[in-house]
Formats: sequence, C-alpha cells, structure tokens
Amino acid sequence: MKFLEADFFERLTDRTMVTAKLYLEADEISRDALNTVRHKYLQKLNGEVIRIYDHKNRATFIGDSAQYWRNSTIDEVRKKGRLKYTDGQRQVVGIYYKDNQGDFVILASADDQGSHNRLAKLLKIMIVVFIFISLIVLLLSRWIAQKMLKPLQKFMLEVKQAGSQNMAFRVEENHNKDEINLIAQSFNLLMEELEQAFILQKTFVSNASHELRTPVTRIMMTAELALSKERDQAAYQKVIGSMLEDAEKMDHIITGLVALAKMDLELINSKLVPIRLDHLILQIQSEWKLQKNLDLTITNQNAIDAKPEIMANAVLLQIALDNIISNAFKFSDHQQVSITVEAKENDFLIHITDNGKGIPAGEEENIFEPFYTRANDFGLQGEGMGLYMAQKIIHLLKGKIAVNNLEQGGCTFTVILPKI
Repeated sequence: MKFLEADFFERLTDRTMVTAKLYLEADEISRDALNTVRHKYLQKLNGEVIRIYDHKNRATFIGDSAQYWRNSTIDEVRKKGRLKYTDGQRQVVGIYYKDNQGDFVILASADDQGSHNRLAKLLKIMIVVFIFISLIVLLLSRWIAQKMLKPLQKFMLEVKQAGSQNMAFRVEENHNKDEINLIAQSFNLLMEELEQAFILQKTFVSNASHELRTPVTRIMMTAELALSKERDQAAYQKVIGSMLEDAEKMDHIITGLVALAKMDLELINSKLVPIRLDHLILQIQSEWKLQKNLDLTITNQNAIDAKPEIMANAVLLQIALDNIISNAFKFSDHQQVSITVEAKENDFLIHITDNGKGIPAGEEENIFEPFYTRANDFGLQGEGMGLYMAQKIIHLLKGKIAVNNLEQGGCTFTVILPKI
C-alpha cells in the first residue's frame, strides 16, 4: 500500500513538472494550444485537478480559474518549495516554480482509483488463495498425521489382542529407532515378565496339586481304613505312623515347591548340598515298590563310582526323577522301567528307559512345555506339568535333560548332572 501511494505521488509530481514546462516555459504557444497538447498526449489521472497560481494566489493559464485550494495551502507550498499530502482518498502534490514570467505555485490532485481497484482484487485473490492453501494444509496435515499415527494405531490394535488367554503374544517390532518401536520393545518386555509371572502362578498351583494329591489321597485312605472297624492299639499306632510318614512327605514336597518358586523368581539361590546319587536312586526304587508296587530296576548298581556325589537339593531332584519315572510307567502301561547310571569325566548320566510307544517325531521339544500332555490321547489323566517341572529342576541344578526314542519301542530320558 505504501509503495503504491509513493508511486502515485511520483506520478502526480511528474504531472506538475510537465504542466510547468508546458505552460510556463512554452511562451510562444497559445494557452488553447497547450490545453490541446496536454489533453491529447498526457494521460489524465482519475479525478485529476491541476491549478497554477501566480504570486497573488490567483489561478492562471489553465481555463478553469476556480479557486480550488485555499490560500493557506498555496502559501505553504511557496514556503516549503514542495508539498505532498493526502486528502481523503485523493493525493495532492504541490511545487513552487520560478519562471521569467513570475513565481508560480502548481498544485495537482487525483484519486488513485486504479491502485484501490488492484488492491481490492488483490485482497480477493489473497482470500481465495488463503482458503485454498488452508484447505491444502488441512488435507496434508491430516494425511501426514494419519501416516505418522499409523504405526501407533497398528500398535494399539495389536495390544488389544493381548490377554490372559494369549500371554505369548508379542507386538511387531521394526528396525527403526523411533518412539513407537521403543514402546513396542518395552511392551514386549513387559509381556515377557507377565507371561513368566502368569506361568509361575499356574505352575505353582499345578505343581502343588500334582505333587500333593498322592500323599493326601493316601492319608485319607489310611484314615478311612483305620476307622472302618475297631482295631487294637498297635494297629492304630501303625496307621498313625504311616500317616505321619505321609505328612512328613507332604512337608518335604511343600518345602521343595516353595524353594522351586523362589528359585523361579530369583529371590534366593537353591540351597545345594552334596548328596549321594546311588542312595537317592535306591530310595526312589524302594518307594515305588512299596507305595505303588511297580518294578523299577537299577541295571548297573555296582558299576558306578564308589562315592557318586553331586551338588543338589535332594527333595527337588527326587521330584524331578519321580516325575520322569511316573511318566515312563504311565505311557508304558505300568511295564518295567529301568534306571542306568553312567559316569563320565565330569558328569553323571541317569538313563530312565521305558517300554512304551515312544514319542512321535517332532514332539520331543514340546513334551517339556508347561501344560503340554498327550495323556488324553491314550485315555489317561495328566496336567502336562511333570516333565516341565523336571526340566526346570534339572536346569536349576546346572544339569541337562534329553529324550531319545528306541528302535524296539519305548524311549530313554537322560538326565546329566555335574560331578562335585
């Protein structure tokens, strides 16, 4: 706007100078001829008014002799030499011009309507362009926002799939180092911890029910049998002694389960002590014969070291071996199960062999998963926790466990424990 105003002032100034040259210096040309030249060759500005005033402030030379400007304005031009100002929408320029015919004041006024029209059009164009650009920016912003939030929306949809029935679920991670990927990594770490805690809870409950069911059932049966008829004092003492043994067995099992849970939580380290492997196996053989009347055979009892000691928790190790032996009897229809102890340079290998149907190809790794069981396929009962618990205990004892099918049928579980 200021630029247009200054430009129009320059044009008005040029008009005053041209008027001065035409009227004041062209002495030999008549006034009418000058008017004709001015109107023919000079572009008339919108609402243009030009006056030439003599030393008495009277309009002269130009045909219209009306006193258009006040004397005060004319005197101010004469005093300052040049004058520029605006009068409403009109712009006024005045110059003081000395000539051989006298001293004159030339004033020119016009309305820059063209600039106003152009500004009005420019304003309309700017409004249209502003609206157009705003729409483009809005659409681009929405598109960019959707593109940027798409990974977050995908992450939210994936998170909704997580639940108590799907604790193994993990959201997809990418190779970018943006915030969404960091959130995904943190969420997956949280899911891993929750899954472990969830499995631990189920494992502890299942382990407790799996291990405590037998002694509890035996105590109840013994008590019911003792109460079925009158007995002498010696018989009652024998029954109470048997129940006490089972109660002590339950106490050892509970202690082992609590120790296992604590080890899973890494709150404490397992209290490992030197134990005789041959004594533990003989104890296990005796208990299976006495309590279940099942034939558990030790094939090379005299072939192992004179003093086969290992660092272990006796209760936990017996639970692990009992679980493997129980599984062997269950899937071999209670046929004979054998134990072979093999001494290596740094380890003892305990081989537990059954005469069952073996394990289907490809299932060797699955049998150690929690809650995995094929017992229902054979009309048997099972919770899928025995082998998982056995593997857990063996790993906690710094050992390994593996399984191999035999060509003649059945399979062999091998437990590897380090020597002292």
